[in-house]
This record gives sequence, C-alpha cells and structure tokens, in this order.
Amino acid sequence: MDLRALSYFVAVAQERHFGRAAVRLHMTQPPLSRAIKRLEDDLGTVLLLRSAAGVTLTAAGAVLYDEARTLLEQADQLRTRVLGVAGAATVTVGVLADSGEQAGHRLAAAFRKRHPHVRIAIREADFTDPSTGLRAGLVDVALTRAPFDTTGIGTHVLRADPVGVVLRTDDPLAQHDALQMRQLVDREWFQLPEGTDPLWRAYWNGTATDTPRRHGPVVRTIHECLQAVLWNGTIGLAPLVHDLPAGLRSVPLIDMPPSRLILAWNQTNTNPLISSFTRIAAEIYR
Repeated sequence: MDLRALSYFVAVAQERHFGRAAVRLHMTQPPLSRAIKRLEDDLGTVLLLRSAAGVTLTAAGAVLYDEARTLLEQADQLRTRVLGVAGAATVTVGVLADSGEQAGHRLAAAFRKRHPHVRIAIREADFTDPSTGLRAGLVDVALTRAPFDTTGIGTHVLRADPVGVVLRTDDPLAQHDALQMRQLVDREWFQLPEGTDPLWRAYWNGTATDTPRRHGPVVRTIHECLQAVLWNGTIGLAPLVHDLPAGLRSVPLIDMPPSRLILAWNQTNTNPLISSFTRIAAEIYR
C-alpha cells in the first residue's frame, strides 16, 4: 500500500462513484479503477461493491476508509513539520473580491486544524486576473470564480451561485422579482479593463452570446462595480450571495448560468501543502 493508492480509495469512498472521484482527482476513470483493484488484490479483500448506481463500502472497506483518512492526515502533518523546520511552511492564497469569505470559515478552520503551524498569506487580486496571480506564480492556491482560461490549472468547484443584475433601487427594473438578459440589452454596462481574461470578460459583461452592450465605466473591483451602479445607474452582474449597500438591489436573472466558486492551483506545483489544501476543500465541499 502507498499513500497515493489510499488517497484514491478515500476519494472514491467519499464520492461513492468512480467517475466523480476521477474528476476530483483530475484523472481518467480506467487508471483509477486499476489502482483500486490493485489495492484490493494487495489486501486480499473486496473494499467496494460496484453497481450501476455507484459504489458502497464493504465492512473491510469501511475499516480501511477510517484508517486511511487518519494515515493521510498524519502524513500531511509530518510533511508540515518537516517543512516548518526547513522554514518553508507557508501557503499563499489568492482571493478575488469576497471569494475567501464565500468559501466559508469551515475551510479555514479545517486547514488550521490539520496544519496548525502553517502560515497563510493572503493576496487579493482585482478583476484583471481571475486566477489571482496563480498563473504568474504569485500564489499557491486561489479561491476565485470561473470561467477563465484554466490551461495548466487544476480546479475544484466548491459551490454554484445564482447570478443577478445589480440595479439602483429607484430603477424601474429593480421592482421585478426576476429578469431575463434580453430586458437589459439597451442598458449601460460597466466594463472590465483591457487585457482581462476573455472568458471572464464575456461572462460578467453578459456578452457570451455576442449581444452588443453599451459601454459604461471601467471597473477593477467589486466596490468599484457597486459604486458605478450607485452613482451612474450603470448595471452589472454579481452572484446573489453578495451583500449590497443601501440603495442597491440585485434581481435574479433566470437565463444566466450560475457563477461557480472554485479552488484553483497550478498542476505543476509539487508542494504537498497544496495537495493537502485541495484535499481538505474536496472533503468539505464534496
């Protein structure tokens, strides 16, 4: 048995499905199935009962699941102590807007519990870089929102949030319970800076369908977005989870795809703390 095989087994046990576990592990299903079969052969017992609906743990599998989780946690703690002695026990987390808060306190609490001696550095990015500095190597892991170019970047979806249009409360459209994108085509939209990721720009400017937009002021942060609406009557999109200041209202858009809050990391990063961070997040938000 090796730790990688155990981590594969834990993922399958938690997801109760080989396909979902493979997506979470960023691998294809056949090698994952082979790894689990080798683990079963090594132990001489069946660990998972497979069916069309997914998988369930056998009695032996349930015992291994509990022990494997403990062993993987101990391995993470050992790596942390070694890195601490080497003076390298720091993880830099990039956040976009309030993505750190939206990820919730459970992730921070679980990571602190697993790695009490690791120092966390936070780097807040503006809208020009939804990877929050990940691609440039400025951060180790990012709490951000999709979509953007994820070439070479691994991601795990934490949550999907409905999206609304932010309006002034005295705007006639603010009186609606819900809106469609076609009702907004003649309005002035705030713009994202030149050089912003094209996928990100298209999503938040509502131009994925190539519908022309009247250009409003350029904004770089969520605060600038809200002030543009408040002072100029500009409109823009935001997840409905955002708390808005007085004078503004967010109306749900029924034909807008949800905004995915994600954890992202460079796939070439071999820092074991990053693997632990992503594994903790996957356990909490599975």
